[in-house]
Amino acid sequence: MTLSRRRFLAISAAFAAMPAGAAQAHSWEGFAFGAQVSLRMQGPKAQALTALNEARVLIAKLEELFSLYNPNSTLSVLNRTGTLTAPDALFMDLIRAADTAFTQSGGLFDPTVQALWSAVSHGQDTTPAIAAMGWEKVQVVADRITLGPAQTLTLNGIAQGYATDLIADMLITHGFTDTLVNIGEFRGAGGPFTLGLSDPLHGVMGQRTLSGGAIATSSPAATMLGEQGHILHPSARAKWSTVSVEATRATVADSLSTAMVLAPRSQVQAIKERADITRVTLVDFAGNLTTL
Repeated sequence: MTLSRRRFLAISAAFAAMPAGAAQAHSWEGFAFGAQVSLRMQGPKAQALTALNEARVLIAKLEELFSLYNPNSTLSVLNRTGTLTAPDALFMDLIRAADTAFTQSGGLFDPTVQALWSAVSHGQDTTPAIAAMGWEKVQVVADRITLGPAQTLTLNGIAQGYATDLIADMLITHGFTDTLVNIGEFRGAGGPFTLGLSDPLHGVMGQRTLSGGAIATSSPAATMLGEQGHILHPSARAKWSTVSVEATRATVADSLSTAMVLAPRSQVQAIKERADITRVTLVDFAGNLTTL
């Protein structure tokens, strides 16, 4: 979903009311990837307006690539046709990042879960969807992607983090050194910013301070599919109520927090050691908190 013109004009008016050349705190809130998103930045008004407009354009483009809800998105076309030739470079970049997450997680992060998710959410037989799953069946050759038979992808476990990184990187190129980007996951520079660590079952479990890098949190019960959480896998079940991952990049934190929900502690530790991760916070179903 893109930001409405009325909403953008209201934001523009707020920026216009600031003194020319002032280095002030600016903020924006909108809606993207099915949730509220926000940007905070410290800097001159003219730079902030330019960066805000570029962020809007980039978020809209990313939704046109990765949205499951837009039937004309690149991802929807791939799921419908089973093949994609010469997709946008950003789409290929995210596919490669998903492949890395699949490898680092030992297969727990698997974008081919979409058919299983759809079957569970509609109360259908999951046997065909489970048989179709397997990222190793997806062929990525040069500029062509081909899905395995009956496969469909979801990038919801990584696209928000990827978008967060792209926006954060863009703000850096505009000269902003004090920013907090929330596109479903958080990435900050400067700060420090205090974020709450919350679990759907047990409430607020503590706080995290973000000065640089990213933090992403996954909780199966945040979205329920009937009586089970939304993080699915054909052979693994949720081991944790919440997993929060801190890493240099939000793409890594997003994808691997999703995977770690399904991993026992020993495997969580192994994934952490394989990836660029600084800290993992685990909340079990009894409400006990563990930090690695």
